[in-house]
Amino acid sequence: MEEGIEKLAEHEAPVREDIYSKAIRAGKRTYFLDVKSTKQNDYYLTITESKKRVGRDGKFYYEKHKIFLYKEDFDKFIDGLTEMIDFIKTSNPLIISETSDELAEDFAEIEFDELEEKK
Repeated sequence: MEEGIEKLAEHEAPVREDIYSKAIRAGKRTYFLDVKSTKQNDYYLTITESKKRVGRDGKFYYEKHKIFLYKEDFDKFIDGLTEMIDFIKTSNPLIISETSDELAEDFAEIEFDELEEKK
């Protein structure tokens, strides 16, 4: 019987702790970046997007989407991501702008009387 128990233990997945983690809060979403280890002790990255949702029963739950990124793909992934971010910034700069707070302040300075005068 002990032999069967040993075989079961061999097939169980080892408990893997995160090697390094970072949470990025971005509005209604939180992104988790986690460095993990394979069985061969090789590192990889998981990127998890988590959004808080309300179920039909009124209780909160978190919807999660996960991407596994292995180091042999890092360079291609970074190149592609950089290209896409640059495209968005140059093609539609108001969508992703570090000055979005400044834009919000500009709108906050508009008086309703000024809007009526411009009609």
